[in-house]
Amino acid sequence: MAFELVDMIAAENGWPRLTEDTLEPFLAGPGVRLLFVTGDPAKNLETNDVAVILAELVKVFGHRFAPAVVDQNIERAVRERYDVWPTPSLIFVADGVALGAIPKVRDWDDYLDRIRTILGLHAKAA
Repeated sequence: MAFELVDMIAAENGWPRLTEDTLEPFLAGPGVRLLFVTGDPAKNLETNDVAVILAELVKVFGHRFAPAVVDQNIERAVRERYDVWPTPSLIFVADGVALGAIPKVRDWDDYLDRIRTILGLHAKAA
């Protein structure tokens, strides 16, 4: 039940839930990929907030990255692979390499600044 909001937002926006079988094909896709590492929404109240924020960020950045929700069964492996431990976190990946990560809930302007930096965008681009 704790994942209801995350699952609803993911479904509304067409974000896949990545499993052991779908992680690598997703990462092999073109462009920047975003891995939403949720943690346990029942224990971490920020998870649902980040899901809502992420939906807005995708709109603001004109779909310059493709988001997906990391399934709990592979979350630890993903966190180890990219050395990102706080949850929730947004991990930006291109060509299998982490470009950067944004942990926890942030101020809106902080998200914008960090994502612009991660994507190499000029401040006026988004």
